[in-house]
Parts: sequence; structure tokens; C-alpha cells
Amino acid sequence: MIGLTRRALLLSGVAAAIGPMLPVRAETNSPLDQPLLDLYTALEAAMRAGRTTPFAQRFDALAPVVDQVFDLETVLKVSVGLRWDGMDPDVRSRLLRAFRRFTVATYVANFDKYDGERFQVLPESRDSGADRVVGTEIVKADGERIRLDYVMRNGNGIWRVVDVLLDGSISRVAVQRSDFRKILAGGDADALIVSLHRKIADLSDGALNS
Repeated sequence: MIGLTRRALLLSGVAAAIGPMLPVRAETNSPLDQPLLDLYTALEAAMRAGRTTPFAQRFDALAPVVDQVFDLETVLKVSVGLRWDGMDPDVRSRLLRAFRRFTVATYVANFDKYDGERFQVLPESRDSGADRVVGTEIVKADGERIRLDYVMRNGNGIWRVVDVLLDGSISRVAVQRSDFRKILAGGDADALIVSLHRKIADLSDGALNS
């Protein structure tokens, strides 16, 4: 089981639900809030299901919410950088499929136990160019609070997450971009796909096929 700080970092890439864990905001839920409430609800369910529920079953439950909440293609494009536009469409498609499975598997593997956390969306947001940044907190059972800001982008009238900032400044996409570009510097897109497949297998203890 990982620590809560690492959990917070993973909320970018890649978030409580029933009863007292329901994510709350003081005002009526806005189009900016709802995706985050949905994500937190799904993660709460995954945490409560825990390791006694098969990994593939938890993956299948969480994947549609990740698809809905995150603009994974934009996240991947930014993480890959200039090479993205020059890739063959089939290569981009294969890379996106691997990245999606890696993202969902990461959440499933690391949100596998409920430790009394409480998630809340804060009654504030700010502009970041054309995007909006929405603040949230993870509140541990002992009262410690971890701040997570979600960068939201409007595409065709739908707000989706394109980055997560730990403590309001540490960009998960920037960290991922550094990792991906190191792999791409030593090989082509297939090298990154192979790396993602290997990580998926490790995260799921072999429960997921590439």
C-alpha cells in the first residue's frame, strides 16, 4: 500500500462517495465540479472494494469514469511533446490505448484500501489562460490536508481534466513528460508502448493483458 502523498500525485495523470465520504462543495455543483465529484466517488468505491475484489473487475468499474473525467489524449500529447504530431496515426492510436490502460491500472493499484480519507471540492477556482483551475483537498483521518488543484479545459462544452497540481504547483503532467521523453530519446514510440505495457503488468500483477 502506498502513502497518501504518492496517492495524491497519482491523481493527476489520475478521483468519496457513499455516506460520510461523499465529496462536498458549499455551493451548488457546477459543470467544473461534477467531473471531480464523479472521480472521487469512483475512487472511493475502488478503495472500499479493496484487494479482495479482482483487479480486472475494479479496472472495468473505474475505466469509464477515467475516460469521462480526463482528456487523456491531450495529456498524452503534452507528455510526448513535438514527436506526437509526426507519429503515424496508427502508432498514436496504439500509444493512446496503452496510456489509457496504464492510467487506469495506476489508480486501481494505488487506491486499493480505504484508510478513512475524506475528499472535498473547494468553493474556489481561478483562470489559467483559457483553462480553469479547481481546488480540492484530501483530508486524512488524522486531519492532515493535502491540496490538489485540477486544471480543467472546456472542449465542446464539456469540462475535463488536463493536469493535476500537487500543493498548487507540482504538475503531474510535467513529471510524466520528463519520464516519457527520456524513453523516447532512446527509442521510438514502440519503446514507450512496451514500457507502458510492462508497467501495466507490474501494477496488475499480471492480471491485465497488454
